[in-house]
Amino acid sequence: MIARYSRQRMARIWEPEAKYDCWLRIEKLVCEAYAKEGVIPWSAWEAIDRKASFSIARIEEIEKVTNHDVIAFLTAVGESVGGEARYLHLGMTSSDVLDTALAVQLRDAADLILEGIDELMAVIREKAFRYKDTPMIGRTHGVHAEPITFGFKMAVWYEEMSRSRDRMRRAREVVSVGKISGAVGTFATIPPSIEAHVCRSLGLRPAAVSTQILQRDRHAELFCALAVLASSLEKFALEIRHLQRTEVREAEEFFAEGQKGSSAMPHKRNPIGSENICGLARVVRSHATAALENIPLWHERDISHSSVERVIAPDSTILVDYMLHRMRGLVRNLLVYPARMQENLGLTRGLIFSQEVLLELVAKGLAREDAYRLVQRNAMKAWQENLEFFALCRDDPEIGRHLSSAELEGIFQTDRSMRYIDAIFERVFGSPESAGNRKEEQRDP
Repeated sequence: MIARYSRQRMARIWEPEAKYDCWLRIEKLVCEAYAKEGVIPWSAWEAIDRKASFSIARIEEIEKVTNHDVIAFLTAVGESVGGEARYLHLGMTSSDVLDTALAVQLRDAADLILEGIDELMAVIREKAFRYKDTPMIGRTHGVHAEPITFGFKMAVWYEEMSRSRDRMRRAREVVSVGKISGAVGTFATIPPSIEAHVCRSLGLRPAAVSTQILQRDRHAELFCALAVLASSLEKFALEIRHLQRTEVREAEEFFAEGQKGSSAMPHKRNPIGSENICGLARVVRSHATAALENIPLWHERDISHSSVERVIAPDSTILVDYMLHRMRGLVRNLLVYPARMQENLGLTRGLIFSQEVLLELVAKGLAREDAYRLVQRNAMKAWQENLEFFALCRDDPEIGRHLSSAELEGIFQTDRSMRYIDAIFERVFGSPESAGNRKEEQRDP
């Protein structure tokens, strides 16, 4: 499924044809800038612009001899140009082409990632408002804590994706930098005006200073942003996996007609999409480590980063683009079970309101330690003897001296725990949506 999806989008950026097209464009732009400055004849530039082309098969054939990809490329292009080919690559070093082209590729890949983030956020937002008022239990340490709503959980996801979007935008800007500054970055053989023309034409900024290469902290920032994004997607997927557990079953991945979960057990409905995302996140995080290790290089450049980037650049961007695509489908088609959520709210027989009882006792004048002791005493009895916590509190004479039965009934209401959900949503999403969008009828699928 990954291969089928990636061929349609992100992988096109990394195909050899696209890479060599970008290399050729850079070489042409350098020649154009030289022609405008009168360094090479305008007629030579016109001939290069008209005739320059390449054959991937020919490049590969030459590279078998040269063992150098840029020289093989230049030789193949030169064969198509003729005598004017002597003006190609004038004053340049290989990394002028490689790093500037990589900046274009990473910027274009980041644009697709940002598009995928926006699409996922739109789906999460829809789920958040649909289930804004759908109560469920909040869990800490995997144990029932206090009531939340399923929409609140989605709002948390939405805000986290918003931060990933900000990180990706910043990383996109950091990596959208080119260099055409020669063998050690001093412009000894090519003037800065050429670099300015090339970068402007490609929609990049010239690096303020570079060595033979662009410094790899730029690239590491992008790969770290991808790793954080992948980890957030894993977090969402892990939550779906937990909610789909048989003992919980508050939500689950859509299970298509004819789908099978196990070769041995016909009843199985497994969260395979979420598990897939969790696994792929590990790969993306490992690529971030490799990108960080690419930062320290010998002096003005060595080649140890190059082989790494040939793997991690296409793989990380393709994987994250795919993960966003798959998570969007999981969230859009997620089966949500409000009735089961309501059932699970009652599993602890009212213990989820223990803090509310504690706070009311403190408000009545009890010392916090005394109030905690009274509530915990009844809570532990409810746990151990599977009794109703409300009844224990109501019948406790010490609690009864401070809280009436009616006051206790008012405490044991999920509405109290969710009274600021609207305020939270306004923080996350801005002004409230119309009532029609926010209060859709909820029912079990």
